[in-house]
Order: sequence, then structure tokens, then C-alpha cells
Amino acid sequence: MALRGSMSPLALFMPLLAVAALANQLEDIPHNEVKNWALKFGVDLWEFGRHFTKMNQIQNKYHEYNVEVARKDGLLLVRELAAEVKNHMDFKINAVMRIMDSAEAAALSSGGADGPGAYYDARWLNVHADDGTLAARARRLVLAPSRHFDHIAVNASYSAVLMPPYINVENGDVQNQIAWSEHLDPLFVNNYEIDPSLSWQYYASSTGFMRRYPAMSWPPEDGYSHHARDFYDFRSSNWFVEAATSPKDLVILLDDSDDLGSSYWRLAKATVSGLLDTLGPNDFVNVYRYSDTVSEIHSCYTKILAQAVPETIRELKTALWGAEATGGAANLTGALTTGFEILHRYNRTGQGCQCNQAIAVVGAGGGAAGVKGVFRTWNWPHMPVRIFSYGVGGDAASSHSMKDMACTNKGFYVSINEHSEIRPKVLHMIEVLARPLVMYQTMHPVHWSPVYVGGRSSNLDDDGMGQLMTSVTVPIFDRRNHTHREANLLGVVGTDVPVDQIKKLVPPYKLGVNGYSFMVDNNGHVLYHPDLRPLYTNEEYTETLRPLYSSVDLTDVELLVDADENSRVNLTSLLLDLRHDMIEQREGETEIGVKVQYGSMRRVATRRQRYFYSPVEGTPYSLAIVLPDGYGMYELQAEQEVKHSPINVTEYFKGDNWKIHPEWVYCEYASTSEQTFNSAEEQLVHFLARAGRPGWKWMSLRPRALTLHNMHKKQDRDSYYCDKNLVQSLVRDAMVIKELDAHTGHASHHNHPIATLMALLTRQGRFHKFVVSMSFIATRSGLFRWTDNNNSTRTGDTSEPHFSERYARAFDSEWYRRAVEHHNIEPESFVFSVPFRDGAESAAPPLVLATHAVFVESRGHRAPAAVVGLQFQLDSLAKHFLNVTSTCTAGTSCKKTCAGDALDCYILDDNGFIILSEDAAQTGLFFGQVDGTIMDSLVQDRIYKKVTVHDRQGRCPDSRNPFSGDGNTLMPFKPLSWLGGYLTSLIAVWFPLWQTAKAHAHPYADDDMADTSVNEDYEDYEHDGDEDPEEEERDRGKYEIIIDGYGAEKPAGAERPPGAREPPREAARSAAVRPCDTSAELFTLQSTRLNAAQPLKGKLTNCHNSGCERPFSVQKIPHSNLILLVVDTLCPCGAKRLDVRAREAPPRTVCRRHPAHATRRRPRHCVSYHPEEIEILSCGRGSSTRAPWALLLATVAALRWLARGT
Repeated sequence: MALRGSMSPLALFMPLLAVAALANQLEDIPHNEVKNWALKFGVDLWEFGRHFTKMNQIQNKYHEYNVEVARKDGLLLVRELAAEVKNHMDFKINAVMRIMDSAEAAALSSGGADGPGAYYDARWLNVHADDGTLAARARRLVLAPSRHFDHIAVNASYSAVLMPPYINVENGDVQNQIAWSEHLDPLFVNNYEIDPSLSWQYYASSTGFMRRYPAMSWPPEDGYSHHARDFYDFRSSNWFVEAATSPKDLVILLDDSDDLGSSYWRLAKATVSGLLDTLGPNDFVNVYRYSDTVSEIHSCYTKILAQAVPETIRELKTALWGAEATGGAANLTGALTTGFEILHRYNRTGQGCQCNQAIAVVGAGGGAAGVKGVFRTWNWPHMPVRIFSYGVGGDAASSHSMKDMACTNKGFYVSINEHSEIRPKVLHMIEVLARPLVMYQTMHPVHWSPVYVGGRSSNLDDDGMGQLMTSVTVPIFDRRNHTHREANLLGVVGTDVPVDQIKKLVPPYKLGVNGYSFMVDNNGHVLYHPDLRPLYTNEEYTETLRPLYSSVDLTDVELLVDADENSRVNLTSLLLDLRHDMIEQREGETEIGVKVQYGSMRRVATRRQRYFYSPVEGTPYSLAIVLPDGYGMYELQAEQEVKHSPINVTEYFKGDNWKIHPEWVYCEYASTSEQTFNSAEEQLVHFLARAGRPGWKWMSLRPRALTLHNMHKKQDRDSYYCDKNLVQSLVRDAMVIKELDAHTGHASHHNHPIATLMALLTRQGRFHKFVVSMSFIATRSGLFRWTDNNNSTRTGDTSEPHFSERYARAFDSEWYRRAVEHHNIEPESFVFSVPFRDGAESAAPPLVLATHAVFVESRGHRAPAAVVGLQFQLDSLAKHFLNVTSTCTAGTSCKKTCAGDALDCYILDDNGFIILSEDAAQTGLFFGQVDGTIMDSLVQDRIYKKVTVHDRQGRCPDSRNPFSGDGNTLMPFKPLSWLGGYLTSLIAVWFPLWQTAKAHAHPYADDDMADTSVNEDYEDYEHDGDEDPEEEERDRGKYEIIIDGYGAEKPAGAERPPGAREPPREAARSAAVRPCDTSAELFTLQSTRLNAAQPLKGKLTNCHNSGCERPFSVQKIPHSNLILLVVDTLCPCGAKRLDVRAREAPPRTVCRRHPAHATRRRPRHCVSYHPEEIEILSCGRGSSTRAPWALLLATVAALRWLARGT
């Protein structure tokens, strides 16, 4: 008891000591000094930057010219822009309709007797024999490179014929069509003379060849692809299929009963894959498998027909090739009943395409005993549903039943026995569905394809990676009279339309900074949008001319802000209403809050935007322009008259320290002109010199499209277009900043006393706080001008491109857009940033970028005119920061400063990235990677707000790609399995009784193949059996890109096999990728929390077993987007790590498909019935006959060789 009593005072005294120690620790962070440090550092930077960039001079200079700030009328503007887009598209439609008229007339007058004679075959243009002479089949044609036509060599006086290798040139129909289609050449030339913006024009024959203008060789002589493969079969492409047929609801029934052996099972799956390739976003589809039961091939598509967008097709193909045959007896009547039930329900309830309906039966044909009863119940006598049957395996009786099904239901029957037959035989469905349209003869629906990445851009800054394209096409009908009733689709004519040409008609300068435009089609898919990122590059197009389509929905590119619990507005509903109105081609406006991501989804901001939209008449598209609320609704009107100017305006564009936006149209010649320029700047100066001469005309109105049959005037070869407003605004901006190149010490007067003092100190050479590498200005007209500081030295890697090369599109750059956006938060401020760093060491210290938006005010309204900026050397900025934070304010004493070990001091930007730290290696890192515990605390204290950004267009590694992982491994029995599989398949074709023997001869092959990538199940049914086996295993479906080379990942030390070709330079972008959802947790500064006079104090508690606490202090740095964070280091709290990099997210739902109720507008025309179609007798054919004995002898010999080998 005595001992306990003697310790009681000590026990009571210890907590008091701990409290006192904690109080001293908290006071040891000099919070008042933190405030003073932030204030001094911010004011120093602001005053120096304001002087150095001459922002006040620039602003005053604009006012001297009596400029105006006008409010934009969004609805009027979008209406005018939509009219320009319509005019452009009318030119394309008229050109295609003229080709259509001429093609049908030429076919009608041909008589069908003449052979093709001599014609330009793209495969044999300028081909020479080994001795240097022209090859026997070759023809000579002069080809010259053209920037307008994908930068490849062409001849604009002729067309050339492109042909897949398996098309029989000796076929009479092929020869006849090649002959009469040559008469289209004069029309191609005439169309190009009328509209020099026309891209490739073509006639695509249903027999499989394409006549394409202008003439080119294949592969191109000096084109962009050094890996060109055979020209693709275009007849399953969207631009061909949907031009030739009306939309369709399609149910595919796949036989997986015992009637189908393993080889035929793969053949049947390849046939279904071929059918899926013919579908587009206006179609609806589902695939069922049947034996004794009937079920969907993909569990996500239960009791529905799914819109055939690329995502749906990809998922159905994945499920298809992953399916195993279940066996059992075939219940074809049950399968047909299931198909009729869902088609009937969709037709009755107004779902699906509401046009053609069809069932495709793929299998051996077993279990067909009761099918006529099904037809009587569901389809006869009017036959609203067509039946297409594809006999794979089976006996003669089953084949007869399959053909009878098709012939009695307005369909078509084919027998398929090998992969090379799939492509041409699948296409019979297109020919049959086109019959009603052909028979009416009066309607030629115009079809616009989904967007895809095509050839190279004609822009002077083309990067070779391809441009967005769409195609406009119409069908061509056979108008000849035949002995028997026929309805022959001759083919499709069309032209490709670069999306860049459409975007040029919506000039960005009219929308202003952070404004943008986009277009939406009848399915709600965007034709273009600043955040549209197609999954694949153009490598497939450059190698085969085959387009890979993109179908990205508007809701996937407009990212809504997170719902506010106090808000009564449903933002999702607003976006869906916008989508609905644009699909229905209505005019209107709305306002929506959105997230805006910068820096490859590293930064995020939120803002309210105004949407104005209007239809593009005569097309399936609507155009929208988006303007930021507030400053985005105003524009600066400041122009300098050029034509009658007493001064030579070219004087303002001397030197090599300026650029203009390379994608904007200031002035340009037509593509037919022989005028060439090496840069956009050279082209501008040329036109400015012309503008100063007598007789100059601006030509600011583009030619107007007339009605189809009115005579269009040919444009002069050197015709040109100039945007008068843009050019004169550019000249005004150049005049305003003409003194930017002058030495910063020669500045004019400053009204602010501190600025005046700084100018004086600079003149005396005593102001050396900051070392500036470069100063620059970028204006609303796309002008970018810079001044390099020759006195600064830059050590490290000099191979990096100059700032001006990286940011020639300054108006679109992140730093320009952020500076204008930040002006709303703090007008008198700079926005600071450094390059991102993920932890890797950099060869040279980064430069710190500081930008400020210059606004001009008139009559109470303000509009952005320019952005000025500086590049600081990091070490000079860090040195000044250390000088400021290592001293105490005069008259005070502080125990700790940033120069000591007790405090860690950071400068963070408004997204949490480190600008300055005592450890220079941390610059550019996200602060959460350094100390995620404190970052979490900053979020809890509402200094930063966490914003989750979802990306619906993510790209994730694709394990199915054959060039990733072990896809390159060649197993020892693989060649034997290929040979055995091929030979036994032949035996199965000619001797069905050998099926059992084949199954026993092939076990190791199936086992070997089962261990490899699923992608090997994707058969290439376009190629013959003599192709490279690895090529055969690649999926040539629409949605899988396979490259000739390796994927991005390769084992260390792995080498390319001998003879393997170098992979395309685009390979790294699109090899081994698949679409996926990704998400990132980003952070944005809540400035209002830090505007108080005192810094925000915080502390980490319970972060160490000693019980110590870790205080920190946060203060906003004035005139900037920065905060000063000071952290006590004495308490060793464990720090977790946070990351802002995007990661794959779980799909929005278990099934990644768009909701069935998503609004869409059906195509305007539907032609699915003609009363006289029943008179057409052609409804099917079997497989082609071959000489069986030679094939049998080869098979027997091969089997003997195998027997000896084993």
C-alpha cells in the first residue's frame, strides 16, 4: 500500500508531461510561418511571371484596337455549321448517285458478251520480270505520290481493279463486269474535278472485285504499308452489306448434336462466325445451339436479340469458339420453334429492326421430320421469315431436307464441306435479302457506314497513324431482262469520306477554348468526338484495305459529374434526353455538368457545359457543339483588315519562332492543285503575300452542292478557300504580340509599383531568382510564338523534341485549356505543372511550366484572348523555395524550417502532383505514392476531393492474342496434327463412313491444340490449305486485330524466328488488346477550403505503436494552383501508397451489353417484300464438284507415310 501510494503522484504527473510534450510538438510546426512562406513564394512568382510574360502589355494592346466581346448564339451557330456539313455531304451523295446512274446504264448496254480486254489490274501494275522487262501479265502505268490519297502513288486519269486471290478471273460474270465498269473512269474523273475533296471512289462488284479510283498498285509502290497482304473480300463489310440490303433480325441455329463430327463441328462454328461478320449496328442477332435441347450460345443474351454492334459480335464469337459439342439427338423442330417465337415477339412488340427477319440453320440437317408443321404454324403462307440453311456434314437425305426448308421459305441453301467455301456461300444471304430492293428498281437507299480508322491524313502534319473515315454507298441493280425471273445485285458504288474534312467545317476557333463538337448517328454512336479513341489503329486497313469499325456510344464519351445528394436534377436523364433528341434529329439545347480528364486520365476537373444540337438533313447524323458555361459563351472579335492594309502583314510572320495550328484551315488550295508546301506556316505566308496583291478575293464561301441532275461547275485546278475571319484574327494577334521577341528588359511602363521595381532590377541585371528557359504566347487564332532564353543552360538529354514541336497545336494543349479554366477560380494566377513521373529515373531534371490566361473585357463581358507562359528550370525554382522556407519572418523566431530534418515540405498542384520537394526525384510523382496516409487525411479534411473517372473505352491485354504469352510456342506434334487434321478431314468429306476412324486418328492433335490459345479455334475461311498454318489459326473476324509479328510482351532474350517479318510500327498500339472498362481515382483541389487567413492544421493519430502523432500544415499559395504542405517527421508513421493510374474495372454489369431500351432510330428505308419474288426459282446449290480420284490417291499415300513414321 505504501509503495502504491508513493507512486501515485508520478502516475498522475506522467499524463500531464505527455500532454505538454504533445502541445510543444504541435507548436513546433510554425503555422504562422507556413502562411508567410506561402505568401512570399506565391507573390514572388506572380510578380516575376507577370513582368516576364508582359501579360498587362498584351491585354492593354488589345484594348487599344477597340475590340469587341460578343455573346455567342449557340443555336444559330450550330444551325449554320450543320448546314455546312450537309452541303459537304450532299457533294459526296451526288457523286455516288452519278456513279450509280452510269453503272446501271453501262451494265444494261453491255449485252454481257464482251470480255474484259486489257485492264489495269492493281496486282500487275508496273511489275517487272527478273531480267528487268515488264512481266507477261503486267501493264505499265505512271503513278505519282498524292498527299490527298493516303500519301500513296496513284494515277488520277484511270481506275484499277483490286481482286482477292481466290476470285476466278475466267468467270464470265467477272469478265463482263470488269469490261463494262471500265466506262466509269470518265465519271470518276469528272466527279473529282467537280469536288476535289473527294476521296477514293469505287464500284464493288458482287462477284468479288473492286474498281477503285484513282488507280493504284497493290501493294502500293511507295505507300504506308510494307506488310501488305492480299486484298480483302469486301462483300461482308458494313458499307457493302447495309447498302445492298435492309436491316434484319437474324436467329442462327447451330447444330451440336451427334450428327456432327468434330471436324464438321469446327466447320459449322466457322460458318456461324462468317454469318456474324455480315452484321452491322442496324441488325439484331442471337445464336442458339441445339441438340435434344435448345439454348443460347451466350448466357448474357437470354431470350433477346442483341444489337449487332462490335462488342456484341465479339462476345458471341468468344462464346462460339469456346463452346464444346454437347451431343445427343438433333431437335431441329424445337430449335426452329424457338427462333420463330422470338422473331414473332420482336415483330409484334416493335422491337428489333422491324424489317427483314431470317433464321439461319447451320448443321447436318438431322431431326427435320416435323419442320413442315412448324412452318405451317409460324410462316406459311406469307413467309415473313426467310430460312437460310447451311449443310455441314450429313447425308443426302438430310441435305434434301435442308434445301427444301430454304426453298419453301424464300431462302437459300448451300452445302459447305471446307473452310474456303464459307465466305462466298455465306454471301448468298446478302443476294437473297437484296431481291425485293432489286425488283422494285426505283429506290437506291444511301448508306453511311460506321466510323473506322483508314488511310493517312492529307494534313501537313500527318503522323502516319491513319485518320477516321466513313463511307457513303448505294446499291447497283441489274436492269436487264432475263429468260427466267431473276433479281441480281450487281454490286455497290461509293466513296470514302475522311472525318477530318467534316471537322474542318466546324472550326474550333468559333467554339473557343474548351469548346468542342461531335456528331451522332441514328444508333447513338459518335462519328467523331474529342474523346473517341478507336480500339485499333489502321494497320489492318493499310495491309488489306479492310475497315475495322468503331461503335462507341455517346454515353461512353460524355462523363457525368457524380450525383449530388442535394441536387434535384438527374444528370443521367439529361444526357439520355440529349442522346434521344439527337438520334431523332431534333434541334435544341441543354446544360449538363461533366468531368473533364486531362493528361491521359491523370488529372480531372468538373464544369458545366452548354450543348446545342441540330440535325444534318439528308443524313443519319446530328451535330452538336459544346461550350463551357460562362466564359465559353463569349468570344473576342478582333480582326485586322488584310486586303486593303497599308502595311505588309507578312512582316509580322518573320523568323522561325512561331507556328500556327497545323489542323486548322486558314487558307488551302484544292487537292487538284500542283501547289505544294512543306509546312502550314509556309502555306500561310504564301496566301498572306497573295492577299496583299491587287485582285485578291477571299473565297470564304465554299462551293454549294446542287441537286443531282443540275450541271455542276468544275473547279479550277488552283481553286482555293480562305477563312477570312480566322486569317484576319490571326494577323491581329500577331500585331499585338509583335514585341514578344524583344528582350524582357525593354518592357514598357508598369503601373504597379512592385512590377516597376522588378523591371528596374532586371535592367540592372540583379534579379536572378528564377532561371527561365523559354517564354511563349498562344492565342485564340491558333498562333503560337515563343522566345528561347539563350542565357539558360539545359543539361541532359537534348534529343527530346522542342516545346514548340510538341505543342504546335497549342490551342488544344492541356496547359492552354487548364489556364483558361483556372482563370474562373483565381484570375490573377499562374497554373504550374511538371511532367508526370511514375518512379522511373529521368535523364534530365524536368522543366516547370507556368501558364496564365489573358482575358479581354468589353462592355462588362470577358473572353479569353491568349495564354502566356514560362518554362522555369527546376533547380532555380527549388533554390528559391528553399531560401524562402529556411528563414523566419523578421522579428520572429521559429524552431523548425524546411531546411532542417524535422520538417518535410512539399509544393503540390491542384491534382495532388508534386511540383517541388526536398527530394528532387519526387518531382512529378503523385503525392499519394509518397505518403498516401497524409493524402487520405487531406481528402478527409476536404482539401482534396476524390473523383472516380470511368473509361468505357479502355484497352486491356488480350490473353487470346497468339503473339502474347505462349502463343509463339511451337509444340513438337503441332505440324503432325495440322497434316493429320487436314488429311483426315478430306477423308471425312469423301468417305463419311470413315468418321469414326478419323476420330481415332486425331486424338493427340486435339489434345495439343487444347493447350494453346483459344484464338486457334478461329479459322481463316478466306485462305486455301496451302497457306502458312499459323496464318490459318488467326481470327479474321471483324473485331480481332492480328499483326505480322510479335506482341508487345516478349520473353527476355527471345528472338524473331528466321524469315519472320518486322512487325508494323503500329503494332505496339493494337497488338494483344481488347476493349474493357477502366477506372481511376483522381483528386482535385477544393480551393475554398484554403482561402482562410490561417493555414489548415491537421495531424495523424494512432499511426504508431508509441502513441505519437504527426501534425501537418497546409496553406494555399496565392496566385497559383499550388498548396504548401509542411509535415512533421518526428513521428515515424507508416505510409500507405495511393495510385492514380487507371486499372481495369469490373464491367458495369455481368453482361457488358447496352440496355435493350436504349433509344435508336431505324434507317429511313425498309424494303423486305416484293409480291413477285416467289417467281424466282433459284434457292440453293451444293458444294462444288472436284476430281475425287486424284484426291483419294493423295490421301492414301499420305496415310501410308504416316503409318511408316509411326
